[in-house]
Amino acid sequence: MATVELRFSALPEHVRTARLVAAAVARRAGVDEAVLDEVRLAVGEACSRAVGLHQSSGISAPVRVMLIEDEKQFSIEVGDEAPRALPGGASSGAAPGDAEAEEDEMGLAVISGLVDDLEVSAGENGGLIRMSWPTTPPATLAS
Repeated sequence: MATVELRFSALPEHVRTARLVAAAVARRAGVDEAVLDEVRLAVGEACSRAVGLHQSSGISAPVRVMLIEDEKQFSIEVGDEAPRALPGGASSGAAPGDAEAEEDEMGLAVISGLVDDLEVSAGENGGLIRMSWPTTPPATLAS
């Protein structure tokens, strides 16, 4: 199992770099060429969402991206440190406005349309989007 960790300042201009790195690692991991555009778009959307959450909450911590290569799948985890509302109580940060909440929901809808295997979690310490794609093992040369 190989893992690449990427951390970047919560600035929109770094999202493109995260997309390029994710696509390159996905290709090396054996993700089908036809799916690489979906990987790029999903990572871009997840990273843009994390950047927006950090900026709107005034968080200076970096956005975290983990690129995980397993035997049969390639996973990407995008983590943020923006606090979310807790069950039955208020959030520890400022409540998002209606437009912000709609934009957040739209971003998650776009990601869910691109990724079959998607997990989204959030809490008082931030959120995590985990996306996975199947890989094809490299062809072995016959002797």
